Amino acid sequence: MNIETTEGLTLADRLSAHTGRFTDKAFDWNAFPSNSGFDELARAQMRYIGAGGSPKVGDTSTLKADNFTVSLIYKEPGRYAACHSHEIEESFLIIDGTLVVGWEKDGEVVEINLGPKDMILNAREIGHGFRVDGVEPVMMSISVDVGKPLPPVYHYHPKEHPSDLARSFGAEPGQTLKFDRSGDHPLQKLMSEYVVRHVELPTIWEDAGFTRKVYVGDAPGAINQDTCRKEMWGLPVGTKLAPFTRNCEDAYLCLDGAVEVVWVDDNGEEAVVELGPRDLVKTPAGQAHYLRNPGAGAATVWTVIGSSGDDGAVYKKG
Repeated sequence: MNIETTEGLTLADRLSAHTGRFTDKAFDWNAFPSNSGFDELARAQMRYIGAGGSPKVGDTSTLKADNFTVSLIYKEPGRYAACHSHEIEESFLIIDGTLVVGWEKDGEVVEINLGPKDMILNAREIGHGFRVDGVEPVMMSISVDVGKPLPPVYHYHPKEHPSDLARSFGAEPGQTLKFDRSGDHPLQKLMSEYVVRHVELPTIWEDAGFTRKVYVGDAPGAINQDTCRKEMWGLPVGTKLAPFTRNCEDAYLCLDGAVEVVWVDDNGEEAVVELGPRDLVKTPAGQAHYLRNPGAGAATVWTVIGSSGDDGAVYKKG
């Protein structure tokens, strides 16, 4: 197995080195050079795994990316992101606020409004942008399904197009189509395959005593892709899983409550880290680990897994 190791470190030290603390990090308002000089494009990025769509790949405060990146993006009301595309899928999971996401093709745009715990997986090579039309800022987690994505390709940017056209992602203002799962437009049909509403997803109760809502993966209502899996786990008070391993890396981003991530070595020795809201642990391929919730309230965990297929993990009660 390809287990990330650091010579001379204990299991506890290695676990600590794979932990990203929200309070230890800072938002970077200069993460995207293409936004420089355009106040309407202002946004801040907090990097946990890799650099995502930012060119700041040398940031030593982030964890090494293998099959995916994870970051937080903060965007204030009235601001937007210019329409662009990537060579690989990129997901937006809304944490706070509401976000308008637009997909563009040949000057036609379909827009959808996403709320907390909704997700869109932006399809490769499809132009997409987003803006905050609501009264509160948006916090979202962005995950790109490759360790080091290529620079984005911009379709409509205010430096080349009128700001009203850029803010509408390439369609004349007022000429966009709203998202409709039963719509006839090809772009509506395509987007319907890549949008997940939290309240519409089935809740899967595992025998191990926790719940899963599968956003990307092989499950009813989920988006089927050949890159990474993405799930939201709910851990009631007292939940404890038995140790398991994967043949790929995974990451746990705590959204609500508190949860403990436990690593286990070949001798049965354990190292524990507790995650609070917006803390993250990345576990390398082959490292035995499990989750537990010894607290007084339920915990919600956003889980990203670096494979689309069977990774060897089996969930049992601990």
